[in-house]
Amino acid sequence: MVIRLKDAYVWNGEKFLPQDLELSCMEPRSNRGGSVSVLEFHRCFLLPGLVDVHVHLREPGFFYKETIATGTRAAARGGYSDVCAMPNLDPVPDSPEHLAPELAAISRDALVRVHPYGALTVGEQGEVLADLQGLASQVVAFSDDGRGVQSEELMRRAMQEAKRLGKVVAAHCEDNRLLRGGYIHDGAYARRHGHRGICSESEWGPVARDLRLVEETGCAYHVCHVSTKETVELIRQAKKKGLDVTCETAPHYLLKNDEMLQEDGRFKMNPPIRGEEDQQALLAGLLDGTIDMIATDHAPHSAEEKSRGLEKSLMGVVGLETAFPVLYTGLVRPGLLPLEKLVDRMSAAPRARFGLPGGTDYSIWDLDASYPRRPGGVSEHGAGNALCRRDGFRPLQGDRGRRKAGMAGAINRNWCWLTVRSIWAPASALPATGSASWCFKLLWWAIRRLSPIPLIPIRWW
Repeated sequence: MVIRLKDAYVWNGEKFLPQDLELSCMEPRSNRGGSVSVLEFHRCFLLPGLVDVHVHLREPGFFYKETIATGTRAAARGGYSDVCAMPNLDPVPDSPEHLAPELAAISRDALVRVHPYGALTVGEQGEVLADLQGLASQVVAFSDDGRGVQSEELMRRAMQEAKRLGKVVAAHCEDNRLLRGGYIHDGAYARRHGHRGICSESEWGPVARDLRLVEETGCAYHVCHVSTKETVELIRQAKKKGLDVTCETAPHYLLKNDEMLQEDGRFKMNPPIRGEEDQQALLAGLLDGTIDMIATDHAPHSAEEKSRGLEKSLMGVVGLETAFPVLYTGLVRPGLLPLEKLVDRMSAAPRARFGLPGGTDYSIWDLDASYPRRPGGVSEHGAGNALCRRDGFRPLQGDRGRRKAGMAGAINRNWCWLTVRSIWAPASALPATGSASWCFKLLWWAIRRLSPIPLIPIRWW
């Protein structure tokens, strides 16, 4: 398939450049055997494949919530080429034998690249270290996400082993002693409506402990789903010390605070949506580089499991289909965050931290498009199209109005990400770089095209 982009804006690794391009691409699956061979788009944005380092695909073990097939289809529709799957599965991937069913499902059904996590402890029970050495070559990192490691000594040993193996420890930071049956943030909304709250210290306390261990062990450490202002400051100071620390936050923490909660299970996740001061601290951390990346913590449940209100619904929301559109609409359009920084936080930064391959995957977006949102359902068009969402709930409330930022029509109706085989650009559209540099790059392109041996990919620009 040939795709022509007229008056497009193309990401070059740092910024968007105006270019006319012609792309030779893999045929979208749903179009194979069809009559469309050339697609043309005007004034669209060519984005690199997005990376989500924190998703729950629920297979094996919880097929009624999600599968590798449905989850990766959701990822593709959201512009993601790579996702990292958390290990709270059945069986828990705490050994090569227990990882095998997940790898088989990925090989059979995945529509985008799926990089599994290995569990830190056996069964994610926080008592005995998992077979980290046996898992290391097959997993992207180690995590007990969904459960915090309560034992300081066990976390120390886990970090020491991960350091030896050259792997990142991705931590779900939660002190069970401080939960006290809470299920939303211990803030104004909880007090006003009589809900049991979860205090901020339940997150930042374990982060402070782990950062001391990172300083002691030298482990590469990543904090999952940061939600509190205290955590942001702890990580900021750790980075100033030179510790090997990164972190992520999620769209719902950047765009929502607890004054926006409703009596609806769609607003229940762990950690919970925090107060306005926390929300502002997260945005500041995103701008100054304290927060390295944005991940969705995509965690689907059945419609029944999310229909029991704030108190009794299960924790978790979906996000793969909607992450980029809602962040673009909520942060970029109001001028709170540059588009370039958003793209970096959703693509380059997570790819670099977790050592993920890539560089030839792109998605085409019409950032001026808007699509209606239907109460009780999902949008029929655009990046929010949740074709694979069986249950019809979305990660964020706000059914009225219009969702901005849609993927270009024909691509969205098939696969939303493209593996680009080659790119041709008219000379007038190329960035002003030295002729010698471009001769080298064209030579390298020719070698890659003709050689039967896989070569290390390079940027086209």
